Amino acid sequence: MLLAVLAGHDPADIESPHWCGSSAAAVCAGPCRVLPDLLPCLKDAERRVRRAALRMVAAVAELLPAELRAFVVAQLDRLYATGPVPAVRADTVVALARFDRETAALDSPLPEVRLAAALLGAERSGPPYPAELVEVIAEDGADPDPGDDGFPWSGTTTQEKQLTRLLTRDPDAGLAVAARWIAAGDIGSRGSWLAREIAETWRDREPEVLDLLLAALPHQKDARALAGRLRTIGHWIEHLPEPGADLRGALHRYAGTDGETTEPALLALVRSRDPRALELVLRRPSAQLLEVAAQHFPEAADQLIPVIRRELAAGATGNTGIALVEALAPFGAAARQAQPELVDCLRTGRAAIVAARQTGFNGIQTREITDLLRNAAQSSNPSLSAAAAVAHYQLTGDADVALRTFERLLSSARGQTHWYPSSLQPLGSAAAPLLPFIEPLLEAGYEWTRMAAAEAHHWITGSPDRAVPVLVELVGPTPVGLHALKALAATGQIPEELRPALRSFFSPLRLLNDSPLSGQGHPDEELRALARTLLAAD
Repeated sequence: MLLAVLAGHDPADIESPHWCGSSAAAVCAGPCRVLPDLLPCLKDAERRVRRAALRMVAAVAELLPAELRAFVVAQLDRLYATGPVPAVRADTVVALARFDRETAALDSPLPEVRLAAALLGAERSGPPYPAELVEVIAEDGADPDPGDDGFPWSGTTTQEKQLTRLLTRDPDAGLAVAARWIAAGDIGSRGSWLAREIAETWRDREPEVLDLLLAALPHQKDARALAGRLRTIGHWIEHLPEPGADLRGALHRYAGTDGETTEPALLALVRSRDPRALELVLRRPSAQLLEVAAQHFPEAADQLIPVIRRELAAGATGNTGIALVEALAPFGAAARQAQPELVDCLRTGRAAIVAARQTGFNGIQTREITDLLRNAAQSSNPSLSAAAAVAHYQLTGDADVALRTFERLLSSARGQTHWYPSSLQPLGSAAAPLLPFIEPLLEAGYEWTRMAAAEAHHWITGSPDRAVPVLVELVGPTPVGLHALKALAATGQIPEELRPALRSFFSPLRLLNDSPLSGQGHPDEELRALARTLLAAD
């Protein structure tokens, strides 16, 4: 296997003028030289040795001299015809294909061999895959080889990963195969995993994927697998305008149980906007559940805020405290009810950064609060210092503390990446004395710094002239590109040369990663929606 991995390369590379002098060519020379001594491994008693030898042979197939090549093909033909293990015969089909040797493997009585042949055929044809190949994959791929060693093929990957990669390229074929695999019992969660990969790769397939995931729930063999499927449902269910009663009913049943699956099911039920979810959250609140419930049921402030206050008063710290404070944001003015708990967070340093921000939004000014914020603005923690200084300005209208704080933060950055300009929006033109610190950052090397500086410059001056060229250069299907597009939209100027890029954001493929770690909302959907809005407005 080590020899196979070392010799792995793209066969197309050997046509390159640099191939002969490349390190890959030097590595491949070794296996080519010793291959005759290693061919007996194709007859070894252990299947792992035979499979490893097949991969090594395939790694250098196109580099062998004609005489040795013919001898190797004869050895492979014999192994394909007489090998006692179906998985090894399937590997032989792949190895023979590297020698351009065709077989009638699609007609084989062995499912492992048919599957290998179908994968080769799909790789050659490209999407959309012929129906007969999709049928073989659906029929023969549902139950993976229990003895699969997970050995990678040179230049590709393991068969399992190759299968997922190929099917994800053709979403119609992939969803059809996933449906068959799930109906066959979703062995190893292969069907539901494939469905998830398609949702993460292609836009607008969420209804079909969620139908498949619902069908897969009863087939999950343990709580961990079931919890994983429920988390996936919870991530995508917000894409459905009206989640169906069957899906919501299943989530309600799982959410009403006790165990590892309870919280992911309840989170999904909340995100489905099912009114039954609120009662369950109030019965078994957690910081994450309360935060998500606040986002989806802001009208339930009178029920949720007392629970949030109680949890904060109990001394919540770390990420729990942060989630509880952030749960107050959707409630607007009603969040002022939690002002005593926010003040205590500032006093004790628990979730102090988000508590400072929420205090500024709440707009309640007392001597104690302004003193706490003034002290926090001098913190050695720059994020807390910035948040407290902005909140102090929001409450008092006095920019002096904020200007001194940001002058200190910006002048002490010493060229390092920082996000301080992104905090300046509430100050608006009051931050004008900071322009000598902001303007040089418009040419910073780090793209996030340029974006933040351009955004801040527009907030401060009200003029888009300096900001727009910087933002236009950054717009693209990346996290910073999305933020730049939002900042550009705020300027009200969408240059004509940006229109082709905006149209390209309508791709059927997802352009931004959209994982469960991305939190509320989906950046890829936001990118497309914003592009559509800007083109329509123009």
